[in-house]
Amino acid sequence: MSNLITLAGLIDPHVHLRDPGQTQKEDFTTGTSAALAGGFTTVLDMPNNADPVFTIERLKAKIEIAKEKTVCDIGFYFGSQGDNLDQFAEAAEYAVGLKLYLNVTTGNFLMDPSYLKKIYAAWPAHLPVLLHAELKGLNRPVHICHMPSREILQKIISAKQAGLPVTCGVTPHHLFLNDKDAKRLGVYGQMKPSLKPQTDVDFLWEHLDDIDLFESDHAPHTHAEKQEGAFGVPGLETTLPLLLTAERDGKISREQIIDKCHTQALKIFGLKNDKTTKVEVSMEEYELSNNGLQTKCAWTPFTSRKVIGKVQTVYLRGNKVYENGKVLAKLGSGKVISN
Repeated sequence: MSNLITLAGLIDPHVHLRDPGQTQKEDFTTGTSAALAGGFTTVLDMPNNADPVFTIERLKAKIEIAKEKTVCDIGFYFGSQGDNLDQFAEAAEYAVGLKLYLNVTTGNFLMDPSYLKKIYAAWPAHLPVLLHAELKGLNRPVHICHMPSREILQKIISAKQAGLPVTCGVTPHHLFLNDKDAKRLGVYGQMKPSLKPQTDVDFLWEHLDDIDLFESDHAPHTHAEKQEGAFGVPGLETTLPLLLTAERDGKISREQIIDKCHTQALKIFGLKNDKTTKVEVSMEEYELSNNGLQTKCAWTPFTSRKVIGKVQTVYLRGNKVYENGKVLAKLGSGKVISN
């Protein structure tokens, strides 16, 4: 195996960069810097900010902030709880998809299935709708986020076999950690969906071909917030080394990594590829650490784990934007993706 490999710029379709409103955890600069350090040149940011992005005004305001602060490309989801359908047409001009919050993550809010059908009809058909682990009314392209278990993946496999237009993503923490790790990590292992038994983890690995995307669900919180019970873990800087280490161990192929970290995201979200955007990665072994992370929260549940795959250099549209642990890109040089 060569010491240095080159990959296309990776795409993470599920991050929470917290900006605006909770920048003590992360902001667009630190979050997109973490993306570059992890080999990701495009991230898609979720709408559950402190003030949820359920209005076109908030979406536009968020975009304007990002234009000043990002160092990699970024796209944004619009959010809905069913009462803003009149804004969908304009929001779709600026968003990469619609995220619906149907479970306990947003205060135990459950949407009436008939209302969901109205949302599906109102949201433009060329853009995906993203859900938590729900399978309701799949008469249009729907993406199931952070799918954690055998039970849910089996439902998705059945839906796919029935010809329904459903895709799904899995997080590295649901592939590389289990419920025993949750006990070991304490508050740092708290996330939604929760970590599952190893039998579920094994099922996910055995059915990788039924999983469309890897998505970090990068959810940074300060140490104090974790002690207070906040759910979520950062993941942008650890996803690629975990996957490349799994490749070394014979659990996944390089082709699968590229497919689920790049190619499928291009297809599902209608993104454009740029062949001059690339990542150079050292394949020497090293130890993951809380020290030296770009994410503002400055911790990872994978600290002390030995891995291979350290990003050395990142080129964005031919420009060198990251090298040997240092971000070289100017603030605002990342492109905001819109339709």
